[in-house]
Amino acid sequence: VYPDRVAVVHGRQRYSYRELLERSLRLASALQRRGIGPGDTVAAMLPNIPAMLEAHHGVPMCGAVLNALNIRLDAGALAFMLEHGEAKALITDTEYAPLMREALQRVGRDLLVVDVDDPEGPGGERIGAIEYEALLGEGDPAFAPLWPADEWQAIALNYTSGTTGNPKGVVYHHRGAHLNAVGNVLVWSMPQFPVYLWTLPMFHCNGWCFPWSIVLQAGTQVCLRR
Repeated sequence: VYPDRVAVVHGRQRYSYRELLERSLRLASALQRRGIGPGDTVAAMLPNIPAMLEAHHGVPMCGAVLNALNIRLDAGALAFMLEHGEAKALITDTEYAPLMREALQRVGRDLLVVDVDDPEGPGGERIGAIEYEALLGEGDPAFAPLWPADEWQAIALNYTSGTTGNPKGVVYHHRGAHLNAVGNVLVWSMPQFPVYLWTLPMFHCNGWCFPWSIVLQAGTQVCLRR
């Protein structure tokens, strides 16, 4: 509807809604080509950067479930989440390479690991099979998204902190995420074309669903790694 509006700002980067759509479709297509589909879990160990926003759209577009990992946890907790959530893929920022390498060593199976080398980040070692931009290059920008077959279909998996034991998994369904995204707009009397500065972590309850709320209003999301 608004292809030329600025959708994402990250340092010197500016993405239009046309670009956000194309990149999200490429992500969905590339994941599908690598065997990920409805009901599969895709974990994301990312700060508030464009790749995390794209995951909130591209992962559901191939029918998969997004598991946004808490970047403040230790390797043991992260390994538990990857195992318990049955993640088939992990998209991880290179800043967290040492932590995620240790977590992956504790998981008793292979995952597709995708490295995000954020130009605004501190850099770091790549531990995956492919870099994020190269993965997008495998995808089809004309990919037809897989709409949920049922409104109760899972869209995201989040974990509690597990204060008294292992973390507990909580599932969002498409209906709930949709209603929460719309509710944000209504409760905050959000104007059309808002500009939203990301201070809340997107791993926290999917950023209270604001990755979807701001898009609903064709707004601009300003990313911050910290």
